[in-house]
Amino acid sequence: MITFNVPTREEVNTTNQAIFDSLKKAVGFVPNLYATYAYSDNALKNYLDFANAKTSLKAKEKEVVNLAVSEVNQCEYCLSAHTAIGKMNGFTEDQILDLRTGQAPFDTKLDALAKLAKNITENRGNTDAAILENFFDAGWTKENLIDTIALVGDKTISNYINNTTKIPVDFPVVTPLETALI
Repeated sequence: MITFNVPTREEVNTTNQAIFDSLKKAVGFVPNLYATYAYSDNALKNYLDFANAKTSLKAKEKEVVNLAVSEVNQCEYCLSAHTAIGKMNGFTEDQILDLRTGQAPFDTKLDALAKLAKNITENRGNTDAAILENFFDAGWTKENLIDTIALVGDKTISNYINNTTKIPVDFPVVTPLETALI
């Protein structure tokens, strides 16, 4: 089996080196997943431009989507990273477990968002009509729908990169959902 090591600053092109420097300054380190994007001369910048683009979703709402999608795609790295980020955005451990199951019984509007994100991911965009109707009934807009679908795509890309490369998780590793819910 091919092993993927996490590229170091010295192993990437100058564009990616500058991004590594910016990430280290802003976050304190270069997350292994971002470093893995740097195997490509262009993917890291393209991904960060897309991921950091303006959206109608607030940071906390984005974490709802990130957790639901990453659980469906069984991405340990993204689940670990977004559990940490979710906590920074005010979610409790129990709420994060709920979000990983694709629901948010603690908040009707976030529940509709979590269910939509899970359904879109599981059904590859063939969204269930009742789930979509529930999303709109909860107060979400068509702009929110499109931004949610874009975020599902964004997170799926990261999930697939990690699931393919198996790079080490550099966040506190989450417990598998089946074990955590016992």
